[in-house]
Amino acid sequence: MPGPTPADNHARQSGSLHSTISPAMEDYLKAIYRLQQGDDRVTTLALAAELGLSSPSVTNMVKRLAELSLVEHSRYYGVRLTDAGTKIALEVIRHHRLLELYLADAMGYDWDKVHEEAERLEHHVSREFESRMDELLGHPQYDPHGDPIPTRQGKMPRASWQPLSDQRPGTKVVLRRVSDRDSDHLRFLSEIGLAPGTDLEVVTCEPDDGDCRIRTETGAHTIPGELASCMQVERIRKS
Repeated sequence: MPGPTPADNHARQSGSLHSTISPAMEDYLKAIYRLQQGDDRVTTLALAAELGLSSPSVTNMVKRLAELSLVEHSRYYGVRLTDAGTKIALEVIRHHRLLELYLADAMGYDWDKVHEEAERLEHHVSREFESRMDELLGHPQYDPHGDPIPTRQGKMPRASWQPLSDQRPGTKVVLRRVSDRDSDHLRFLSEIGLAPGTDLEVVTCEPDDGDCRIRTETGAHTIPGELASCMQVERIRKS
């Protein structure tokens, strides 16, 4: 009988690694991915602020992740995900965003409530459950807030969207993404009928994170500057 192939060994090693990774570790990897830009490293201070934890606690966990070869850590230069760490981070993000869409579309959750629910469930999704969600939802590319859903192969859809706050008066755009980190902002947008896919026209946007005045089919609305900077839009090309 032939011996195990390299692919078999890799799968066995990956399974063993997954069994040692706790939900807390997954949260760390996801947070590092969110903070990491390109080849930049993430400071432990920034990671502590992101997770709401003390710096000593973060340092201890980062050392553990480094021992598992999930991050590269240098005392004075911060932390960066390895390929293995990136793969796990993207897998958790995929679970989270598929869950958000499933909760919203299949179960009728409001979009300001799906984030916290998905945070609790994302660590307990089996491969089969993920596949069934993906198939049921029609293999979506974006979650209810417009965030891209990584593919099973770990590829993240790319988009060249811009903040609403950067748009000039008279510009016509489509809302593509809204940050899911502030439930009050999401409820406000729901009340005025704004969601990803909505067309709008920029009337004015004050400089330095000031308010934006927009016009949609439902009328004119004022978007607070803090929210406008968290809304990403795509310009409508003139035909």
